[in-house]
Parts: sequence; structure tokens; C-alpha cells
Amino acid sequence: MPESDNIVVETAERIFADLADPQEVNRDNKGDWKAPLWKALSEAGLPLAWVGEDCGGSGASLADGFGVLAAAGRFAVAVPLAETMLAGWLLSQAKIPSPDGEMTVAPASPKDRITQNADGTLSGRARAVPFAKSARHIAVLATGTNGCSIALVEAVACRIEAGLNLGGDHSDAVTFDRVQPLVIKSAPKGFDQTSLMLMGGVTRSLQIAGALESLLDISVKYSNERVAFEKKISKFQAVQHNLARLAGESAAAQAAATSAADTLANAKAWDDAMFLEAVSAKIRCSEAAEKGGAIAHQVHGAIGFTIEHILHRYSLRALSWRDDFGSESYWAVELGKRIAARGADELWPLVASR
Repeated sequence: MPESDNIVVETAERIFADLADPQEVNRDNKGDWKAPLWKALSEAGLPLAWVGEDCGGSGASLADGFGVLAAAGRFAVAVPLAETMLAGWLLSQAKIPSPDGEMTVAPASPKDRITQNADGTLSGRARAVPFAKSARHIAVLATGTNGCSIALVEAVACRIEAGLNLGGDHSDAVTFDRVQPLVIKSAPKGFDQTSLMLMGGVTRSLQIAGALESLLDISVKYSNERVAFEKKISKFQAVQHNLARLAGESAAAQAAATSAADTLANAKAWDDAMFLEAVSAKIRCSEAAEKGGAIAHQVHGAIGFTIEHILHRYSLRALSWRDDFGSESYWAVELGKRIAARGADELWPLVASR
């Protein structure tokens, strides 16, 4: 695993290495590893890294938080760390203090809408909300007649239908039936559902890029250990070609995700440059998840498909993260619409500026 000179990321990596070793987690069918991991993460202030100290968080920078997410992807962490970080970030946009414990955000799809009623209650249905079943609170972006609002809602106040994503993690449907939020405030000017989806998309892009790094490391190590026809399979040209392709997909995802994260960390407004970076990262990383996962399983052969092997912990989660906060096909259409609206003469200057 790559080392970091950032103390926040180093702390996260040490916790993951000690309490979220993929092989040990894969052997634990009861999930006993989750509570100690969450406790350690909470004591380090990582779930509320993006929340200012005045709102109950640790006040880390966006860049630090993005580094933690990439590390979480490298360990295929299956607790709602990214979701709680994102929920805390959303609440902080309206200066709403974040509670302790696991959180998630709704909606988690650009096509779903939560409506703020005239009496301040919330109505609507959000599909595929990650870890909603295990969350204590939900940070909600709602749309009303006067624009967008941000609300903190107790999960028990909602109707939650349990579901699972490809990685076996909760991806649930949440119904808001005139739910009374604990707190609700107006969102900042210019902040809307697209803003939340872009931030969520970059979050997932970093996790996918991290998972692909591990898929590459695991595949290279296996190819140097597995012997067939009296020589390591890493000596076969076909395997070398596949590993080179996997390395290319991993590098492309890493470049796209880190570029988008850097843009968001330094941006002053939700402009076209930020849209281009975030959407391009989600599209490219999602494509890499599909291609990279397939290559890694090809290198491993039959053993990579067994439940006992850790490969699926990375490949299936990377594939499931593709759909969160908008799939690559959705964002490809939205990117095309925006480029068409700007006109052909504006495309190259925008791309070249990145």
C-alpha cells in the first residue's frame, strides 16, 4: 500500500491495517470487526473530518478527507465512513451540527427528489441509499418552493426497505412520509442537488481508484506466486499483457479521481470546470472498475471467484460504487448536454484549462 506524508491519511491507514485487514474481515462471517473499527475511526475524528470544530467535527480539509477516502478504497472498507463524511459535509453547508454515530445522505441518485412541504416536513422516496439501514441519522437535501434546504433526520422516522449492492453492503430504499426533521435550514446560494451528486461522485471515484490499486497489487503478487507449466504465470505474455492493461486502468482512474479531488478542494464556486472534472472522474473511474475488475479475475482464474478469496471484496464494491450518485451513462449524457449548450467553440478552451 502506498504511504502518505499526511498525518490524517496516515492515521486512517494505520487504523485500516490494524482493524480492517481484508483477509481477516473476509473470514469474519458475524461482522465482529465492525464495532472496533468504527470506534477507532470515531476516536480519531475521521467520520466527521469535513465538519468544522464549531459544528462538532475535527475540521480537516477537503484534501485530507479525500486522502482518507482513497485509503478506504484500498482496503475495501465496508462501514459507512464515506457516507458519514459526506453527510457531515452536507450538514456543514448549512451550519448544522453533526451528531455522533453513523450517518448517510439522501438522495443518493440524481433522479430522486425529496420535497420540503409547506409545514417543514419532508416527503419523497430515495432509492439505493448506502448504509441507510445501519445509519442513526440521515442528512437530507430537500427541494421546496423557495429553493433547496438541508435537513437532519432520524433514520427511525423514515420507512427503510433493506437492500444490498453487489458488494453485499446495504443499499436501501428510504421513504419520507411527512417526516419532521430534527433541524432544517436553507442551503447556501448556488448549492443544489447537482452539487451533492458531484461531491458524492468524486467520493466514489476516489474509492474506486483505491480499490483498483489494491486489485493491481493483489494480481501482480498472485502472478508471481502461481506456477503453471513449471513457470510463474507472470512470465506468460498473455498475463503480462493483462497486468499492463490493469495497471493502465488503475493509473487512469487515479489520475482522474485525484484531479477532480484537487479541483473540488481548491474551488471557489460550483462552476463548469468543477462539473467537468467531477463528471469526467466518475465516468472514467466507473469504466475502469468494469475493465479492471474483469482483468483481475482473469489473472486469478477460478480461485478469484471463490468466496474465500479477497479479490471479490474489491471488484464487487468497485462495481457497485459505479451507480452511486449517478452512473457513468447518466453523467455522460449530462456532460454532453452542457457541452452542447456552451457551443463547440467553448469546448477546447474549457478542456485545455484543466
